[in-house]
Amino acid sequence: MSPATPPVNPGKNDGRKGRWDNHREQRRAELTASAIEAIRLHGPDIGMEAIAAHAGVSKPVLYRYFADKSELWLAVGQSAGRIILEAMVPAVAGVREERAVVAAVIDVYLAQIEADLNLYRFVVHQPDVARHRDVVADVMDTVASGLARIFGDRLRARGLDSGAALPWAYGVVGYVQAVGDWWLRQQQPISRDALCDYLTTFLWSGISGMQRAADMPGGLAAFDLKKAEGE
Repeated sequence: MSPATPPVNPGKNDGRKGRWDNHREQRRAELTASAIEAIRLHGPDIGMEAIAAHAGVSKPVLYRYFADKSELWLAVGQSAGRIILEAMVPAVAGVREERAVVAAVIDVYLAQIEADLNLYRFVVHQPDVARHRDVVADVMDTVASGLARIFGDRLRARGLDSGAALPWAYGVVGYVQAVGDWWLRQQQPISRDALCDYLTTFLWSGISGMQRAADMPGGLAAFDLKKAEGE
């Protein structure tokens, strides 16, 4: 019986596969960025053919990297979430007073969706894609996770349990996203500054308890207990 033939340069094959995977991810990122440019230029109802043309490729080439419009929609939505978060972090970093942090987060979000209206509508109001995943939820996850880190750092700096950071972050993001969507659909019936102030006032009344809790033994839990007891 002939001895088994050993594999030929398995490491080399693995290297080629890794290079191809890296190339594919890089190309997908480039095409996603080009799709965002096309959406901003031509509007949220743009089709795959126009997106491919803007990217300088044919539709079959575009479909090598995105199986269908829903897959491209997902990639665009994830990029949109990162764009918002990248704008939010530096705006919040230099703010010291907690109410101003809430105001900065809200203002950045409203400014981004107002300035990038076509991209927002493509991501949030896209009726003709198969939604195997909820890209809006993905965007909220991205933004809320980043905001939770900011809230968590501030809670810990006050000697408080940071467990509240994540639910607070999701609460803020969900509330502001819902109101911001109403604001755009109604063609901005009030100014962005006024809306930001309204939302900040409403949210701050809930968050401001952490300042008082910082001076209490037991922190947030003690503060909640005292409220329940009417003290």
